[in-house]
Amino acid sequence: MSCDIHVTVAAIVRRDERYLIVEETVGGRLVLNQPAGHLESRETIVEAAVRETLEETAWDFVPRTLVGIYQYESTEGVAYLRFALAGDVTRHHPERALDRGIEQALWLTRAQLMARVADHRGPQVLRAIDDYESGRHYPLDAFVDPS
Repeated sequence: MSCDIHVTVAAIVRRDERYLIVEETVGGRLVLNQPAGHLESRETIVEAAVRETLEETAWDFVPRTLVGIYQYESTEGVAYLRFALAGDVTRHHPERALDRGIEQALWLTRAQLMARVADHRGPQVLRAIDDYESGRHYPLDAFVDPS
């Protein structure tokens, strides 16, 4: 039996003990997530993470490491393969409109995230932060250039 697998990326950005998080509306519900989204055609994982972070937060993202690759299935039965990359943000573009469905970008502490765990888009949000904090960092050269 075959299934379609959605490839997604997520950006883990920590600055001054706070994480860059998006508050977005999904299925009529306000949820918290890392800046994240789908890989597009002819795009590398790293490029997708940079693009999604800019589109969802108006911040330029510079990926530094791979935190993890997460496989999960949604409650609707959709399979996902999520690549979480950690890095820094450099320049903010406050005049830039955020993607449709994104209400705002927030800087939240771990305690603030834990207080709103029921609002997380899924378990992968906290799992990636836990992995990041535990020191799971792999070099980006693990990704082989498609060219």
